[in-house]
Amino acid sequence: MNRFEFATAQRIIFGRGVFRELPELCRSFGQRTLLITGSRPQQWEAHLPHVAVHSIRGEPTVEDITTGVALAKQHGADVIVALGGGSVVDAGKAIAAMATQPDDLMRYIEVIGAGKSLDAAPLPYIAVPTTAGTGAEATRNAVIASPEHRVKASLRHVSMLPRIALIDPELAIDVPPAITAASGMDALTQCLEAFVCSRAQPMTDALCLDGIQRAIRSLERAFQNGHDLEAREDMALCALNSGIALANAGLGAVHGFAAPIGGMFHAPHGAVCAALLAPVWEANSKRVTDRTKFTQVDSMLGGDAISYLHALTSRLQIPKLSHWGITDADLNEIAQKAAAASSMKANPASLSHDELVSILRTAR
Repeated sequence: MNRFEFATAQRIIFGRGVFRELPELCRSFGQRTLLITGSRPQQWEAHLPHVAVHSIRGEPTVEDITTGVALAKQHGADVIVALGGGSVVDAGKAIAAMATQPDDLMRYIEVIGAGKSLDAAPLPYIAVPTTAGTGAEATRNAVIASPEHRVKASLRHVSMLPRIALIDPELAIDVPPAITAASGMDALTQCLEAFVCSRAQPMTDALCLDGIQRAIRSLERAFQNGHDLEAREDMALCALNSGIALANAGLGAVHGFAAPIGGMFHAPHGAVCAALLAPVWEANSKRVTDRTKFTQVDSMLGGDAISYLHALTSRLQIPKLSHWGITDADLNEIAQKAAAASSMKANPASLSHDELVSILRTAR
């Protein structure tokens, strides 16, 4: 067995109603809190001690992180809390990390910067996801968009894993069906990709298999009825499992594509992954030499994973890539950038440029 390592959030608190524990958890780190959240901060800030608020609208940009770091320093924040979807959780992670560094973001961020290791430990950070998708509450990187470069890049270090991941399925009750579908498909994608990727290992395999089973039984239920708490609980665990798994094993071609698409177009990450999952799985399934895990997934998904995933994508009303402005003229550039993406390195099969373009054409 190859060498592997396993790291995750220092403390995970999961369950219905655990959100009520957040104020006391904040106080355990100090008296001053910086809350990173979405477009409606007023629904959360009353719960927290000595709070300043930084709102993130959409996926976080370099400017969002720089502004948040300045606010953390101005407020004298003892703890950073991110309460929202995967983009908000990533933003909080980056702000907590950068608030203690002696240099600016460009020294540490990958692709568009120098990609150096962090020089100092981040501020204490509590991640509170309100959607079940990216599993960012258990990952060691933050994805940041640079509109100037038309790319998304990661800030990455093992010390960026949250001190506390607080996961309350009740927070997702009012998430709209379209977001439930896209984020849930992203969580399923991450479990599937981490399970079959070239760096898979026994501990992540167990988490992936559990996550896949939960998504099979509960993703459509959560999509059809957001108040189905059993389904919300399953999907919250699926997302958490997927985040732990990808942080310790890796991903594959779906996320290899998602990185350049997210930088080039105003396309939500979950929706992009959802549109690509079935065609990528089909391409990989035809190319892998060891089919053991693909056969295992087939048996879990009714005997034919390819047909199941195409049908699920349709039932969840996942939009095609063309919905986000992607045309045939863009496919070559996306394929070239995807081939160089970090996630592509763990894909279970080596896909040619023509195969990558074919996948995109199917998803478009």
